[in-house]
Amino acid sequence: MALKATIFKATLNVSDMDRHYYQTHDLVVAKHPSETTQRMMLRIIAFALNAHEDLEFTKGLSTQDEPDLWQKTPSSEIEFWIELGQPDEKRIKKACSLSSNAILYCVQNRSFDEWWPQIEPSLSRFNNLSVFGIEPEILDTMADQVDRTMDLTATIQDGQLWLTLNDQNFEILPTKLLK
Repeated sequence: MALKATIFKATLNVSDMDRHYYQTHDLVVAKHPSETTQRMMLRIIAFALNAHEDLEFTKGLSTQDEPDLWQKTPSSEIEFWIELGQPDEKRIKKACSLSSNAILYCVQNRSFDEWWPQIEPSLSRFNNLSVFGIEPEILDTMADQVDRTMDLTATIQDGQLWLTLNDQNFEILPTKLLK
């Protein structure tokens, strides 16, 4: 019998001073059985950094045809394709060709240190791709605070994210790696 996703509910209050976006989002996040809590929190961070009324989580790990998050126009064109992890060049090319903007969030761990120097030279040809790195320690600390129901407050200024999760404060500065 297949394991089912665990459902998490989060209220995310976003104050993005860089983009002048101020909104509250009621999120339902399905955590795939093979997904770590750290990866799930990276999805929430990516949502907060790119928050928009049309941004949504996709089926994620359970499908190869969709990114982790996307934002579509009313005519179903993909404006933002947001990917997590260390995809291969073929997947990144697909993201860049199917969307106006592709964003990749990577956890800067040991496997990243091996993957990034190999793939970076081939990524500069994609002018609609941005790549950001997130320190793994912050995700580990956040994972310890996760509940099935969460209240989150995200404040973004000058590319820096201050995230409050269940009364714990986290300072996240994504490292811009490309574009």
